Formats: sequence, structure tokens, C-alpha cells
Amino acid sequence: MIHAEGVRKRFGTTEALRGVDLDVPRGSVCGLLGPNGAGKTTMVRVLTTLLRPDGGSARVAGCDVAGDSERLRYRIGLAGQHAALDELLTGRRNLELFGRLYHLPRRTARRRAEELLERFGLTEAANRPVRTYSGGMRRRLDLAASLIVSPPVLFMDEPTTGLDPRSRLALWDELRALVAEGTTLLLTTQYLDEADHLADRIAVMDAGRVVAAGSPSALKAKVGGDRVSIAFRDTADLAPGVAAVRGVLAGEPEIDTAERRLVVPVSDGAASLVRVAAALGAAGVGVEDLGLRRPTLDEVFLALTDAPGREKEAA
Repeated sequence: MIHAEGVRKRFGTTEALRGVDLDVPRGSVCGLLGPNGAGKTTMVRVLTTLLRPDGGSARVAGCDVAGDSERLRYRIGLAGQHAALDELLTGRRNLELFGRLYHLPRRTARRRAEELLERFGLTEAANRPVRTYSGGMRRRLDLAASLIVSPPVLFMDEPTTGLDPRSRLALWDELRALVAEGTTLLLTTQYLDEADHLADRIAVMDAGRVVAAGSPSALKAKVGGDRVSIAFRDTADLAPGVAAVRGVLAGEPEIDTAERRLVVPVSDGAASLVRVAAALGAAGVGVEDLGLRRPTLDEVFLALTDAPGREKEAA
């Protein structure tokens, strides 16, 4: 549904996009991650026809972003970093206005506004000016506005920035429901747990390029496999615990004496955990915590977007 090859964009002497390749299958969620200045928002603006690329090509919903931009705008929805709402108008009037801007007949725009107000739990606030809305309500209304023409592709640029945890979870539920109905979603986010929960596929951008792409689990596997982590009850348990673990696992353990903790890489996940638990029990070792740990997206992000490496390249 989204296909980009070698997309480039320059602002003066700054090359914001340096040959970006991106593929997003129909009905999936792609999370676009990267540090500030990586080019995420610029890429979204290119894909939504707000910026014209200087090189490469991109197609969204079967339309070329440069050569068929007018037709494409009727097939996409965009919720940017800042809500594109008129604060003096009511929630209902805002949605009707968006419908009219899409050239929907007046009656159709009103009907669609009512449907979206109900869907996003805004019916009771529909006749209040948007300036009286909370941050979460504004974000829901902004998302509703981006869906006024039921687009097959939805772009969201940092959709939950500034929202409280409850509002974030509610918005996640709405996005999952949209994808379940067949919408293709591309979102940029600074919250790695958000990408982990929502995205089928993640593309990590750094310095204007996609440096890695794949499923969350595949990217985590690149950084490192599973690890068994053990916290011992007492310092005296550390030495016999290490001996017991070495008797059943081949990996070399990392030992933190101050924290009374041992971490060892494993290749067979839960099976290793069972063997370690049995060995520690047989040795009578006191254990405070025992678990199987997997790399987090935070670790993936830090490993793939190496700040010293970027500074060296820039120099």
C-alpha cells in the first residue's frame, strides 16, 4: 500500500532524506522510529504530498505522490503532530468543515461527522468549542477529522505525544480497530512501547536513511537473543549459583557481584529457564528473582541509532 524507493529531500545544504526505501503491506501497521532530526516527519510529508521529493519515487494507495497528488489526497488521512482544528468552532462543525473541504455533499458531511463523533466518544461534547476540549479529546477529534472520507491509508505523526496513559491506551484501541477494518497505518512515534504494541513492522531511521526494518521480534533478535536473569537472595548464594548455572548452560554468564545478579545468554528460551530452576533448586541456592529476558525496543533503538557514529559521519 506504501512503496518508496530512494526518496531524497534537501533543504538548502541539509539533506533530510538520503535515499529512503520503505514498504508497508495493505492492512498493516508500520512504525517509523528514529531520533529527532532523523527525517521521519519529512518522510511523512513527502508521502502525504505536502513536500515534493527531490529524487526517488513513492506510491501510496496506487498513486504516485508527485505525479498524482490530487487523486492521492482523497485516499489518505493525516493526523500531524499538532491538531489541525479550529478552536473557535465546535467539534461537530470542525468535522463538517473537513467534510466540505473534501467536497462531500453537505448532508453527507453532516452524517459522517455524527458517525465519527459517536465512534470516538465525543457526542456529548459535540456542541462545545474545541478550545474547551482536553488534550485527549482534541487528539481523538483530530483523528476523526483524518477519517472523514474513510481513507484506506492513514498517517499519524507522533499521535499520542502529550497524552496521559489512559488517553494513550484509548487511542491505541481505536487504531487497532481501524486496522482490523482494513486500514493501513503508518505512524511515527517517540514512544517505543507504542511501536512495540501497535506495529507489525518497524523501520528505524537515522540521519535521513532507513538503517533497519523488520518485525519487532526480528529487530530485537538482531540486538541479542534471550537471556536468563537471576537475582540471588544473598551474596553467599552467588558462587554456588554460578556453578549450578554453568553446569546446565553453555553460555558465559555476566556476573554483577554488587547486585547479586547473573545474566547468561541462551538459545532455547524457556527450556533453559526450566533447567536453571531445577539446578538451582537441587543446589539449595536462594533465589530472589528468576526470569527470561528479551531485548527491548529501547535497546534496539540505541544500538541502531548510534549518536557517536552519527557525529563521526557528520564530521
